[in-house]
Amino acid sequence: MYSPRAFVEDDLAELDRLIARDAFVTLVTVADGAPTISHLPVLYDRQEDRIVIEGHWAKPNPQARHAGPALMIVHGPHAYVSPGWYADKEEAARVPTWNYAVAHLHGALETTDQTAELASIVDRLSQSNEGRVGNDWRFEHDRDDHVRQLRGIVGLRFTVERVELKFKLSQNHPVANVEGAAAALQRLGGEDNVAVSGLMRERSARRGDGVGAT
Repeated sequence: MYSPRAFVEDDLAELDRLIARDAFVTLVTVADGAPTISHLPVLYDRQEDRIVIEGHWAKPNPQARHAGPALMIVHGPHAYVSPGWYADKEEAARVPTWNYAVAHLHGALETTDQTAELASIVDRLSQSNEGRVGNDWRFEHDRDDHVRQLRGIVGLRFTVERVELKFKLSQNHPVANVEGAAAALQRLGGEDNVAVSGLMRERSARRGDGVGAT
């Protein structure tokens, strides 16, 4: 991933935040020279630098037969930024851009068709997500009809070997530009606009007096 130094993050707590916000990822594998892509809800576990991600595919998905090197993309908030929001828009001839946060996770992919492992993945995914929608569906391990449905999926375990975090949030602009754009996004409203505004202001605060913000 192209990542100018100003936009590189190295704090894994930021990855935690991205996953907590949206645990729905893009998984990319390559077989016979061609990429295969799936979009999947996942379970995330980080113990210091050790990161393991689990989920499952539908069995007919060709990617369910892949293993080995893989790329997982974690999508954060993103928003259009108008040059009209910058304090120096005229003298610096500013142009439009797009601000965003994203993570690329490189690692090794394993698959499983073991009933106990599949049941655990489905159970934990439901526990993780049902509460968010105010419901309480659970996988019932002693129900034959629930267990039979596991035959239609293949489980995945992704062990992360390298993390790339890119938070492009106008860090290469003067503080006045950052605040102008952040304030405009806040006024516009909407989940992504407000989230990007907050991230921009966080990084502006870290910069203090804005030294080096050109």
